[in-house]
Amino acid sequence: MPRSAGNPDGTLLVEMVFAQLEANREDPTVRETSNPVFRSLPKQRGGYAQFGTGAAPMQGYGADPYAAPYQAPYQEARASRPLTIDDVVTKTGITLAVLAVSAVVSYFLVSANLALAMPLTLIGALGGLGLVLVATFGRKQDSPAIVLSYAVLEGLFLGALSFVFANFSVSNANAGVLIGEAVMGTFGVFFGMLVVYKTGAIRVTPKFTRMLVAAMFGVLALMLGNFVLAMFGVGGGAGLGLRSGGPLAIIFSLVCIGIAAFSFLIDFDAADQMVRAGAPEKAAWGIALGLTVTLVWLYIEILRLLSYLQND
Repeated sequence: MPRSAGNPDGTLLVEMVFAQLEANREDPTVRETSNPVFRSLPKQRGGYAQFGTGAAPMQGYGADPYAAPYQAPYQEARASRPLTIDDVVTKTGITLAVLAVSAVVSYFLVSANLALAMPLTLIGALGGLGLVLVATFGRKQDSPAIVLSYAVLEGLFLGALSFVFANFSVSNANAGVLIGEAVMGTFGVFFGMLVVYKTGAIRVTPKFTRMLVAAMFGVLALMLGNFVLAMFGVGGGAGLGLRSGGPLAIIFSLVCIGIAAFSFLIDFDAADQMVRAGAPEKAAWGIALGLTVTLVWLYIEILRLLSYLQND
């Protein structure tokens, strides 16, 4: 995970895991990922593209074979070095650090003026979603500007949302405890799934990926249905009751947490394939974006679950 202050052991664990994977790797099998950011990355040879390579142009008959042969391809290959695990750790760390700073600023802005909660939440959520769509369908997920802008917007969203959830679920004195528990739970799940991936306790197969994608679409359909029904006042404005805080809401949050956790396995596998296939260094930004999207979703669901339990 990211190389951030206060978490050197986590960084070392990530590097050791991927180093072990590279040392014992076999030829990669093509697998689709449930994360749309990873799915839109360019592919090639059993996995992902060999960037910065290509056949040298054939010289014409009678041409001087010693006149700067293959100069252009050589310069192109040098323009982008292969992706490494250090690149992934560093770029993910930078992205999460920017998100954390933005979230802290947003949290204290809302604590000073509660009227800012709604605009910051909407701007952050809609802006972040828009950038993910641009990165995915515009194939710009390796753009540092887009990734870091997403981190800023998502930080605004998470800071405001965290304040509302925490302070309306528990007393102001315990709000920080609830948020801290959600953060620790999020990274606990992340590192737990990293160990699961490293040990091969759950193998990422095409069947596993298809099942997870189907589950994600099912959850999304339920979320949309619940939202639409709530808009029309069904269930007293609670819709299907998936976010009402009752037993059904708790079960639904647990299901979402499980799906988000298993999504990390596919994200790790996709990143591992990219490293082995020789993707360019800038692809680390796309990996950072994909991991951050999953982490944000997991954090929100854990925060929701904790707020439900506090209300009970």
